[in-house]
Amino acid sequence: MKYDVVALGELLIDFTIDGKSNQGNNTYEANPGGAPCNVLAMLNKMNKKTAFIGKVGNDAFGQILKKTIDDVGIDSKGLMFDEHVNTTLAFVNIDENGERSFSFYRNPGADMMLTEEEVDFEIIKNAKIFHFGTLSMTHEKVRIATKRAIDEAKKRNILISFDPNLRPLLWGDLNLAREQIDFGCSVCDILKIEDEEAKFLTNCDNIEEAVEILKNKYNIKIILLTAGSKGSTAYYKDLVVKQEAYLQSNTIDTTGAGDTFCGSCLGYIIENDIDNLNEEKIKDMISFASAAASIVTTKKGAICSMPEIEEVEKLRKNMSNLYNCL
Repeated sequence: MKYDVVALGELLIDFTIDGKSNQGNNTYEANPGGAPCNVLAMLNKMNKKTAFIGKVGNDAFGQILKKTIDDVGIDSKGLMFDEHVNTTLAFVNIDENGERSFSFYRNPGADMMLTEEEVDFEIIKNAKIFHFGTLSMTHEKVRIATKRAIDEAKKRNILISFDPNLRPLLWGDLNLAREQIDFGCSVCDILKIEDEEAKFLTNCDNIEEAVEILKNKYNIKIILLTAGSKGSTAYYKDLVVKQEAYLQSNTIDTTGAGDTFCGSCLGYIIENDIDNLNEEKIKDMISFASAAASIVTTKKGAICSMPEIEEVEKLRKNMSNLYNCL
């Protein structure tokens, strides 16, 4: 089978705070998550064919995750089950602005146990885009598997998409994290990166200077910089295209917003030649992506919260009308 996008990486359960019990204790909702599948879930909403490569525990959570990605239309033939290590868990606490802090149960977690021998390279060979992040590069075994997958994609001139998705708590050494982000940037055609990640990688606190360093050091076709409520910017050849965030008063959880943005952009790139984009097309792309990300922040979780295309276009239209009235 041919795929539009194949992603490799983590698949886990996000326990998101969901109020208080009668005894006054925090209660949590178990939401299927993991950045790569968040990206793929958005792509499926855009009628793209997707597949995932990764590993979960052969436990109740692992079975829930497989059913979830099957239900949203992500091909799970590349999903492995570990008989000895449990599915990775993350506890997500959310402040009054919907911003998150994480605690991970991953020492070890099944996602980091994926080996090179377990990767189905035939899936990658049939993709238009291969997407990955750094959570599959925190430990040697899965790092080897990830880099071999990238090599296979490179051999076939498949576009490489990279989102660092830096989670400092999962790195024993942040210098190793910086090295792996540097590697990802060196092999990718499409970079989706947060402003703070760009500053971290370049050791530069000025974001414009940080982006210039990225542009000069790496051969990246398009850089998609996100900055939360401050909006996003696309850097393509000599173009710099900015987009304000579609802020919502009912934001409750920003989990997966960046992944939704990334998936939306990949969907657009599949339909348009990445080597022949222009300012109008890029503006349309990041406007759609920003609107989709905005909608996800009004729901809990991510994989099961991706918006329909019609929802996104409705929000874009409403916001355009609002701006025209100002």
